[in-house]
Amino acid sequence: MELSSERHENRLRVHAAGEMTIYSAAELKPALLEAMGQSDEIEIDLSSVSEMDTSGVQLLMLMKREAVAAGKAMTLSGHSPAVLEVFELLGLGGWFGDPQVLPADATGRAA
Repeated sequence: MELSSERHENRLRVHAAGEMTIYSAAELKPALLEAMGQSDEIEIDLSSVSEMDTSGVQLLMLMKREAVAAGKAMTLSGHSPAVLEVFELLGLGGWFGDPQVLPADATGRAA
């Protein structure tokens, strides 16, 4: 899993690329928590997440709880198909409070 970040005014945008699984969660946790310490508004872009398991979900839930406890705003954006699949499977669509764009199927309708 690779993380990169860029600042947009008061918001720090963190782009996650690769697998967000049990194999990367231990290294991601301190990096994401450090990013949270750099700004009052954090956006985690999940558009390049190729695989996610429950460890990745737990990490995102931890980040959201930490943000709320610190009085910071954290949003998720660009939900990849892998992320949407796990969120749907676990019924987490509304837990994070962020809009999710469902991919269209072959007929052009939302899946």
